[in-house]
Amino acid sequence: MAKHLGYRRIQRTGRGSYIVSLPKNWVQRTGLEKGSEVAFRVQEDSSMILIPRRITERNKEVDESELREFWVYVDEKDEFKSVRRKIISLYAVSADVIHIRFTNDKIAASYKRAISNLVKNILLGSEITDETNNEITVKILIRHHEFPVEKAIRRMSILALSAIRDAIVALKVADQGSTSSVIDAHDDVDRLNLYVIRQLKYGLEQNLFRELGFKTPKESLGYRIVVNDIKSIADNAVNIANSVTNFKKLVDDEMLFLRETIDEELYSQILEFNSAAHQLFDDSLKAMFKRDYEHADGTISRLEAFATRGNDLIAVMSGKRLDPNVSSIFSLIIDNSRRIIEYSRNIAEVTLNRTIEEVSSQRF
Repeated sequence: MAKHLGYRRIQRTGRGSYIVSLPKNWVQRTGLEKGSEVAFRVQEDSSMILIPRRITERNKEVDESELREFWVYVDEKDEFKSVRRKIISLYAVSADVIHIRFTNDKIAASYKRAISNLVKNILLGSEITDETNNEITVKILIRHHEFPVEKAIRRMSILALSAIRDAIVALKVADQGSTSSVIDAHDDVDRLNLYVIRQLKYGLEQNLFRELGFKTPKESLGYRIVVNDIKSIADNAVNIANSVTNFKKLVDDEMLFLRETIDEELYSQILEFNSAAHQLFDDSLKAMFKRDYEHADGTISRLEAFATRGNDLIAVMSGKRLDPNVSSIFSLIIDNSRRIIEYSRNIAEVTLNRTIEEVSSQRF
């Protein structure tokens, strides 16, 4: 039965945080003491529930019985690509446990290594928890509060932009390390993208959008746009890296002879343009995470100043006698920088749309 414990005044600390004291009788009755942990759960009506950690631990076994379990049956006619898509889709729609059952041991032997690699390299927070001759059990262990959506998106952004930088640097350096790092970063972005999709869907289905940091469910749609754009940046980085690799192979195999591999002056200008695009992208993300309308609006104004920068670089490049292979790579890099700027606009507009009601007065 609910019990009213009176009202307590909220206080503000010097660091800008807010605190409220807990009723002494409740603390003693629940066995809490200094250093004890409590969970905060926001309800649909914006009220909040405090739950001592020991109670959540005690209820964990009950929660285990409510796990969403699914079975994937595999026989001789099933291609692994199809089975792979089923497993990934189940992960994305918030399955907690996935059982992959094989009709015979021969099929299991040929699929087990591939499924193990899928779990390890694609399904973030998942582990194979049980394995028999004809069945593999995959359990998703990570929860949204352990790795918040915004933290995952921030990590995606760092990896994707780093992949672009490495792809551009690979044009000048002789080793293969830069292009290899691009592939690794791209794969990590893919893993995080799938994880974010899973968490957004889970938040909507379970009505936990506030726990994900959203004020309304529709805000998750904006985040879905953002992760798609970040994934596209990583995809573009791979395209650049592949072009660089093919170009260097022509040079190494002596099928292409150049006095100078690249034009240093143009390369420097392209690097500067790309760096500016990255900064704008980072600023648009910061505005989104802070729910800062003014910051997002200012970022869009800065974006407009870069609208003709890419065209200017193309014009400079056209005036130089560059090898067509080098021109093609430069064009890819410039086009990618333009796209990053456009993605920055998308993110800034997401921020404007989710905060416009907060900064505008309403007439009643």
